[in-house]
Amino acid sequence: MDAILFLIFAAIALGCAVNLVLQTHPIASALSLIGVMGALAALYLLLGGEFIAAAQLIVYAGAIMVLFVFVIMLLNAGAEQESRKRLAAKVLGIPLLVVLLGLVGYVLQNALLPSEGVKFGAFRHGTAQDVGRSLFTIYLLPFEVTSVLILVAILGAVILARKEID
Repeated sequence: MDAILFLIFAAIALGCAVNLVLQTHPIASALSLIGVMGALAALYLLLGGEFIAAAQLIVYAGAIMVLFVFVIMLLNAGAEQESRKRLAAKVLGIPLLVVLLGLVGYVLQNALLPSEGVKFGAFRHGTAQDVGRSLFTIYLLPFEVTSVLILVAILGAVILARKEID
């Protein structure tokens, strides 16, 4: 049953991710990204990380996506214009993508050490205390750098929106 649920949520995440890339309107892309984040939260639940799943929904699918939508609205971004695709891109794009994915799969299969596999629900280090301890000890610098980068992105969006209004 766990494997079936995993395949269902993985398919949802993959479908939403493909839709995210194919959408021409930024708001529709943001909604597809919310679908990806929700499916990832369900996958975390299957693996036994209840706190990580809740944080995924609250922080990423909630707060960060609201931030993305506000930035899109501030920039007044419309639908993307359709570009003319070159003949070489149309003819060679899909075959080269298949070759690339095959090479990546081959390298990953041969480079990674064999493991015993994933046991659903066996992970027991995803509590709030474990995540908090890791976040504020081992990963403190990346956490703070990410906060500063998000702040700079917000300021940049506000400055760009203000220039457009004037």
